[in-house]
This record gives sequence, C-alpha cells and structure tokens, in this order.
Amino acid sequence: MSDPIITFDHVVKEFKTRGRGANIARAVDDVSLTIDRGDIFGIIGYSGAGKSTLVRLINALERPTSGTVTVLGTDITSLSETKLRPIRQKIGMIFQQFNLFPHMTALENVMEAPIHVQHQSKKAARDLAVAELQRVGLGDRMDYYPSQLSGGQQQRVAIARALAMKPEIMLFDEPTSALDPELVGEVLNVMRSLAKEGMTMVCVTHEIGFAREVADQIVFMDGGVVVEKGGPDIIDHPTEPRFKDFLQHVL
Repeated sequence: MSDPIITFDHVVKEFKTRGRGANIARAVDDVSLTIDRGDIFGIIGYSGAGKSTLVRLINALERPTSGTVTVLGTDITSLSETKLRPIRQKIGMIFQQFNLFPHMTALENVMEAPIHVQHQSKKAARDLAVAELQRVGLGDRMDYYPSQLSGGQQQRVAIARALAMKPEIMLFDEPTSALDPELVGEVLNVMRSLAKEGMTMVCVTHEIGFAREVADQIVFMDGGVVVEKGGPDIIDHPTEPRFKDFLQHVL
C-alpha cells in the first residue's frame, strides 16, 4: 500500500534570466510526481534539465511559480519560514559542496545542529555524533578538521551531520560530482546502506549504474519536463528518443 511522503502537483518554477532583454526561463515545467515513504527516487538528466531545482522545491529552498508541493502531509507551497522550520528539520540535504565549518572538527560539525537547533545537551549531542560518524565509517576521523579529510570523507561527514537530525527524508544533489573518481565509491556505499535501512531518499545523480542498482523509481528530466519515468529497468529499455540519446552519451 502506497504511503505518499512527497507530492508534486502540476508544479512550475520560472526564473527571470539576467541581462538585457531578460526573459522568463522555466526550470520545472508542469511536473506531477508522487514519492512514497521508503522510496529511493533517482533523478537523472543533462545539466540544466531542472533536476536540482526540483529537489530544492522539496524543502522550499525554491518556491513554485504555480502548482503545489506537499511534504510529510503538509502543503508547503506558500508556508511562512516559521512554519517551514519544523518540516525542514525532518529533511536532510546533501549538496555537491560539503559546506562544513572549517574551524570545527568532524565531531563538532555533526554536534552543531543537535545542540543549537534541537537544544540537546552536549553529552547527548556528542554521543549521537559519535554514533553517526561511526555509521558512515569515520569513527577514526572524528577529531580531524575538514582540511585534513579527503573530499569523500568530508561528504560522509556532511551525511552524518544530516543524519544526526534524524530526518525522515534525505535529499542528495549530485553528492559525488565534486569528488575525484576514486573517492566516489565510499560515498555511494554510505547511500547504499541508507537505502537498505529504508530511508526515503531523493537523489539527483549522474551515477547511472548506482541509480539502476539502488533506485525504486527513476525519472529522466529534460528542459524542465519529466520525459520518462519508471523502475530502474527504464535505463536498459528506454522508450523516449531524448532519453535514449542521453543514455548513449553517458553509458
């Protein structure tokens, strides 16, 4: 039985382009999707296809021009920042860049939000941070500063930081795109383990093999439109010409 946790209903997101004779660009164009609790939802497509914008609509980093976005049973389309706060606390987001505090150790980075957002004691936050860093395989790097860690390790600290808030949804926006190829696998392995635990994840990725292996649903976007969607088998059996062309370039 389905349990919708994220719903897009005819969502459009437009931006004004810069420069002389500015025009309106439609980054997301009439998208309707449902993501169920526990789903691993992969979003693939060319750069500029609207993938990141779609993900940013889930935690209201972007607001739709029209249509509605419902998250955890609440229509967040036009909620105030104050009313959004408790919903955002249930959503973890991992960006391309790691966004760690450079003056804090890995442990301190993970402790920060539980202390200052959830008002946990330092001991409780420390115990939680230790557990989450061990969960992502960094139990031996807790006292290292970001500058002492590889890109893959920094991204895993960022994942541990998000997990420390006990989110119901994890959003990943090209989490491995800033990494050297040899470091990609360690981040994907953490994401695989989260998938096995049943975490709801929405992942913009160019790692097509990972999407095929892990995702329950995959959408291919082009020009702000969902061109093709389905199970992971759509990668091996695409039907839309634009999707076929994309796969020929990336596989």
